[in-house]
Amino acid sequence: MIQIFLTENGKTVEFQGDFTAGFDFNEKWIHLTNPTDKEIELLVRATGAPEDMLKAALDDEERARMETDDGFTLTLFDIPVIEEESTYFSYTTMPLGHLTGNGALITVCLKENSIIHTFMNGRVKNCDIAHKTRFLFQLLYSTHIKYLQYLRQIDKSSQRIQTELHRSTKNKELIQLLDLENSLVYFSTSLKANSLVLERLTKIFKNENEDDAELLEDGIIENRQALDMCNTYKDILSGTMDAYASIISNNLNIIMRVLTSLTVLIAVPTLVASFWGMNTGVPFENKGWGFWIVVGIATLATALSGYLLKKGNRIPPKK
Repeated sequence: MIQIFLTENGKTVEFQGDFTAGFDFNEKWIHLTNPTDKEIELLVRATGAPEDMLKAALDDEERARMETDDGFTLTLFDIPVIEEESTYFSYTTMPLGHLTGNGALITVCLKENSIIHTFMNGRVKNCDIAHKTRFLFQLLYSTHIKYLQYLRQIDKSSQRIQTELHRSTKNKELIQLLDLENSLVYFSTSLKANSLVLERLTKIFKNENEDDAELLEDGIIENRQALDMCNTYKDILSGTMDAYASIISNNLNIIMRVLTSLTVLIAVPTLVASFWGMNTGVPFENKGWGFWIVVGIATLATALSGYLLKKGNRIPPKK
C-alpha cells in the first residue's frame, strides 16, 4: 500500500491523488506498507530510487545500517512491535527504512505500526515533512520512546505472571515468561544495532542546527536508557526463570521421595504376607490366633521401616 502525506498549516495531512507525469515529490512523504512488486516498480520509475533499497526493509532479518547509492541515502533501523497471541501479547522488532534522494522522502515497513501512525495522525510536535533530516531524527526519537514504553509493559507483565506463579506453577505462565525473555533478547539486539546507526548519524550531521542536533542527542539518550533497562530486565527475568526451574526440580524431588517412601512401606507387609503364604513350613499353621500374629508382625515391620525412612530423610544440623 502506498500513502502520500504533506504538511499543511503545521499539520500532517494525506495527499489525495495519484502518481502522474511530472509529479512533484518535494515536501511530500511517501510511505509504503508491505508493498507489492507492482507498487515498488511504480515508485522506482517515479522517483528513481534503487529497488534493493526499497526492498531492504521488507526482510525481517535485515540489519540496521546506513548506505548511499545513486544519490539516495537509506537509513535502516529496528522498531518495536506487539504481536497478539491467543491469550496474551508478545513483543518483537522489525526493520523500518527511511530513504531520501532526488527530492523524495520515502519510508518502507513490512507491517502497520504505531510509530508511523503517530506521524500520520499528526501527533508529533513540530513535524515538518519538508525538513527531511529532522523527520528522520523525530522517527528515531519516537522509536526509542516506544521501546521504553514497551519495556515498562514487559516489566509489569513479568510481575503479574510471577504473582500468578506464586499461587500455582503452571506451564502457561512459564511459557509467557519465556516469551517475554525472548522479547527482551530481540529488543537488546535491535537497540545495539540502532545505537550504531545513531553514532554514524552523529558524525554525518555534526554541523546541523542546534534544534536538530539536540533532537538527535535526545534520541541517543533514549536509546541508551532503553538498552540499560532492557539489559536489567533481561538479567532479572533470566534469574527468575532459573529460580522457578530450581523450584520445579525441588518439588519433583519431594514428590519422588514421598512416592518412594510409600512404595517401601507398602512392600514390607507384602513381603511378610508372601512368606506366610507359602504352602510348606508355615509358622502358626492351624492356629486360631496365627492370623493376628502375622498382622502384628507386618504392622511392626512397617512402623519400623517408616521410622527409619523418616530418620534418614532428616537433614543433619550444621555444626
